[in-house]
Amino acid sequence: IMVPGLLLCLSFGYAAALKPTCLSAQFRRPGDYIIGGLFPFGMDTVNLTARSEPTLVVCERLFVDGLIWALGMKFAIDQINNSTSLLPGVKLGYDMYDTCFEPVMALQPSLLFLTRNGTRGIGVLCNYTDYQPRVTAVIGPHKSDLCLATAKLFSFFLIPQVSYGASSEKLSNTELYPSFYRTVPSDKNLVEAVVLLLNEFGWNWIATVGSDDEYGRGAQELFLSIAGNHSICIAFEGLIPTDRADPKAKNQLEDTIKLINKTKVNIIVLFAFSQPAQALLEHSISMGLSEKVWIGTEAWMLSDLAASIPSIQSIGTVLGFIMKAGTVPGFQKYVADLFTSVQQDKFCQESREFNHLMNSDMLDTHCKQCDHISQHDVSSMLSHSQIQPVYVAVYSVAYALHRALGCTHQACPKASIRSWQLLHFMNTLPFTVNGQSFRFDQSHGTNTGYKLIFWSWKNGTLTYLPVGDYEESLYINKSQIQFHTTDQKEPTSECFRHCKPGQFRQIKGFHLCCYDCTDCPENTFWSTKDSSTCTPCPEHQWSSVRSTQCYDRSERYLFWNEPLTIALLTLMSITISLTCLTAVLFLKNLETPLVQASGGKLNLFALFTLMLLCLSCCLYIGKPSNNLCMIQQIVYALCLNGCFSTFFIKSLEIALVTEFPRCAPTFLHWVTQRRAWLLVALCLLTECLFCFCYLHLGPDYLLSDHKSLPTEVLLVCNTGSWFAFALMHGYNGCLAFVCLLCTFMVQTSGKKYNIARGITFAILIYFIIWIFFIAIFATLKTVLRSVTQIGTILTTSLGILGTYYIPKCYIILLKPDLNTVDYFQNSIKEEPEEDSQ
Repeated sequence: IMVPGLLLCLSFGYAAALKPTCLSAQFRRPGDYIIGGLFPFGMDTVNLTARSEPTLVVCERLFVDGLIWALGMKFAIDQINNSTSLLPGVKLGYDMYDTCFEPVMALQPSLLFLTRNGTRGIGVLCNYTDYQPRVTAVIGPHKSDLCLATAKLFSFFLIPQVSYGASSEKLSNTELYPSFYRTVPSDKNLVEAVVLLLNEFGWNWIATVGSDDEYGRGAQELFLSIAGNHSICIAFEGLIPTDRADPKAKNQLEDTIKLINKTKVNIIVLFAFSQPAQALLEHSISMGLSEKVWIGTEAWMLSDLAASIPSIQSIGTVLGFIMKAGTVPGFQKYVADLFTSVQQDKFCQESREFNHLMNSDMLDTHCKQCDHISQHDVSSMLSHSQIQPVYVAVYSVAYALHRALGCTHQACPKASIRSWQLLHFMNTLPFTVNGQSFRFDQSHGTNTGYKLIFWSWKNGTLTYLPVGDYEESLYINKSQIQFHTTDQKEPTSECFRHCKPGQFRQIKGFHLCCYDCTDCPENTFWSTKDSSTCTPCPEHQWSSVRSTQCYDRSERYLFWNEPLTIALLTLMSITISLTCLTAVLFLKNLETPLVQASGGKLNLFALFTLMLLCLSCCLYIGKPSNNLCMIQQIVYALCLNGCFSTFFIKSLEIALVTEFPRCAPTFLHWVTQRRAWLLVALCLLTECLFCFCYLHLGPDYLLSDHKSLPTEVLLVCNTGSWFAFALMHGYNGCLAFVCLLCTFMVQTSGKKYNIARGITFAILIYFIIWIFFIAIFATLKTVLRSVTQIGTILTTSLGILGTYYIPKCYIILLKPDLNTVDYFQNSIKEEPEEDSQ
């Protein structure tokens, strides 16, 4: 029903707009209570930096949205004055002025509002309780930086100020701004919605741009603080100038586009009003910036300045949040009727008379450009301009006045109400506008939620398509969003990919939340509690690369069933068998010259200790323990000492006969016969003493080595004290060295058997084996350490058997004709006599 009427009025208004109207005279009306209004009728002020005198600032261009907001306030007040229930018998007046988006322009009418009613001066008093300013309340201004400039003035006088667009979080401070209210949510709510939108699509590599004003800076600061807590990486953050006339503005915009292009982000979050946003988008198109997803806000998304940019469709996809506001019934018809009326002379004459009653000569900064526009110029903005915040702001003051006056549905008592008396009722009680309930929260704001809007283009026509909403949670109808990509699916914009289990986040570059996914190394595991690093496994556990858990280490030592162990045991059995066969052979031929010349029964003792030495190999096989580690070296040292003590006695005997023949008759009986056993016992007792020192200073102990093997714990006997180790085994080395000295230079004729030669070779083999053993044993920390010790024992035993005992067995078995007294007895005694001749 309304559409034909609107079209009729539109055509009529367009035809009649050839002559000036009196629309500029519609923004002042007298009344019992005056409500001030601050609206951006114009924009693009002259260069304020060139202003040398405090003259009037003039705006060069009409801002249609500001005009519509002002008409929304006029509509609300006219509606209230025509109501018979809200303020019956009370007439509200209004006085609206242009802010031109400039704090300088907003301060002038603000000071006028503070003047004493009926005068041009502001009273300087100690107590302003009874002070009656020109206005009862103020609606506006729209921008946050203007509100920050004016709110302190009005808060000092406690004049209610209700903004319909200022969203800065700073204005939530009720201590600084006790009389400031707003009918829009704060930027904090908006930023939380934007962050949830980014998370919903998995966009975590983005650029953010804000206008260099209170709104842009404040919103961007909030966004950066909240985005960092949601794993969103900011590849670029920047501010764009608000004044395009600034000589540096063009360079700043171009630099911003270049830097965004370098980051290769696909998502740009833009917190700016329509003019700075228009400038940025124009430069993006002219500089050939690739298509992006632009996430905007109501500050520029609904503006025709941005939507009317040539080739605007080439920027990509535009998504953004606008305040969830209802429609204002009857407003479009009201505007159509008003544009018809302002072309009538009689209506204009009445309007000028009303203005005269308002002392219009005080300040004249009303909408002069409004007299030269028609309804056609504003019709495109009427359908999507947000009128409800202004409408609700006016009603909030009216309801507070209703309660302060104590009105009923029939009448309001005549009473004098001061501005500060309205604050109590605005803080506490809800009010209803067109069936919707509103209430100011503790920070004097209202949060009606947001709608998610998508710029939908069809045949060159822009439609603001609702695709979701946000109140306490975010809902998105993704099927309605057609992205600029080839398949129309959401593009990716990630600095990092989602790491798989077993990978940790490794930060790269200058962005702390930007990282690569790196596999957890061995012996570490990935924990869901801390995805930025890998947790080391406990010492008794291990893990593979890219593991999510640790596993218990298995124990590693020389097992009985290993092939290497079986081979060593076989060699040990052969060595023991050879030792036993040699002992049996020597026992059967004990009284023969060969056995007697070699040491007699001492040979049996030496062979017995060699057999025990071979059997001690079993101590190195199987799971070790501290006690086992202690006795390994002791058994080895004592058994070897038992063998070397017999060599020592024989070597002394040879040395006495060959080197000291004159002393031989005196001392020879100490190294032969039964007294030789005393020397054997003395050698063993001395070795026992060194073994006791070894136990006291630092015996070998069981070491659980978790580092040498990747998946196992190596159980190995570790040397407790190298000094004690050297002391105990060094004594055997000293005995061996004495044996070598006593037998090394001894020579015999070919007619006699050289017993000394067998001892010399046995000792030389012992030293060679121990040189290799010490070098390997000191550095080796694997299961082969036990193998090395077993190998040393067996090679030493075989070396002694092969160099000293086997040749004698050969004579006994295969050369019995040499086993005579003449060949063995006194062979070493005759050599010096032959040499002396």
